[in-house]
Amino acid sequence: MAGSDEVNRNECKGAVPIHTWVLISNFKLAYNMLRRADGTFDRDLAEFLDRRVPPDARAQEGVSSSDHVIDTSTGLEVRIYRAAANNGGAGAGAAAVLDFLGGGPSPDPFPVILFFHGGSFAHSSSGTAIYDNLCRRFVKLSKGVVVSVNYRRAPEHRYPCAYDDGWAALKWATSQPFLRSGGDGRPRVFLSGDSSGGNIAHHVAVRAADAGINICGNILLNAMFGGTERTESERRLDGKYFVTLQDRDWYWKAYLPEDADRDHPACNPFGPNGRRLRGLPFPKSLIIVSGLDLTCDRQLAYAEGLQQDGHHVKVVYREKATVGFYLLSNTDHYHEVMEEIGDFLAANL
Repeated sequence: MAGSDEVNRNECKGAVPIHTWVLISNFKLAYNMLRRADGTFDRDLAEFLDRRVPPDARAQEGVSSSDHVIDTSTGLEVRIYRAAANNGGAGAGAAAVLDFLGGGPSPDPFPVILFFHGGSFAHSSSGTAIYDNLCRRFVKLSKGVVVSVNYRRAPEHRYPCAYDDGWAALKWATSQPFLRSGGDGRPRVFLSGDSSGGNIAHHVAVRAADAGINICGNILLNAMFGGTERTESERRLDGKYFVTLQDRDWYWKAYLPEDADRDHPACNPFGPNGRRLRGLPFPKSLIIVSGLDLTCDRQLAYAEGLQQDGHHVKVVYREKATVGFYLLSNTDHYHEVMEEIGDFLAANL
């Protein structure tokens, strides 16, 4: 077994840039420390280990950010990112953010990206450094606004808490005058997320379609889906590139209702207990899939399910990319996918 583990580590290092390998390996080490066999989670240690950055109104690299509680009943908070009006000192930046939040619709259309961080429903936050950096990148790509949602996490807050928080954030965003733009003065909202965040984006989009709320598009990065029957990629890639099936099973058990299996619609939206979306005004989707992610077959099947139901889907499949490649700008995968995201946003405003 030790020899097999060493082969897997060497194979992984050969396929993944060293900085990415170190980043994700450190996450995996921490995650293994936090999960307990009895299904509980060491939240205090998780908060201590989470590398977070505070909001910064001073226009770091041209992007400012600020935190806001949008639902006092649950304590739901979002971090808002925007292109800075100036590069002045802290006072000037803070004043600019306040002016921005108090303003009305902009005559020039811009996207509002409602972003849901990853972490398998249990880890990370809107302030986690890697997601703060990604949201800043999205602002630069889109020339718009990113609203990163600090949703409640499992196992303390099971299904449907993360979806409820995503829905609350969407309703808040669509009600804010400063997020409206263009001649028609409407919010041009996109939903996006990676891992569990991509899963949340899907389920919030379904609620939005049911409620008649227009979403301009979904952007899913390595979205977390599952099912009871193992896929070919799950069997082939189990434990080879950071993630194991045992890991994934633990997180689903921690998030889903206590009596549910992995064919619950939250996990397997087009599975035996799922709901088809034909005839629903579901948004266009850009689905980013890493070929070395053990759940890649799940993501491809999800895209196929949307297409079968008559919805517009573009799949960007990166055969030699692994989980988290979009967190560091050290591969062609990163730059090519960011260009795809920028084009998708511009085309669907």
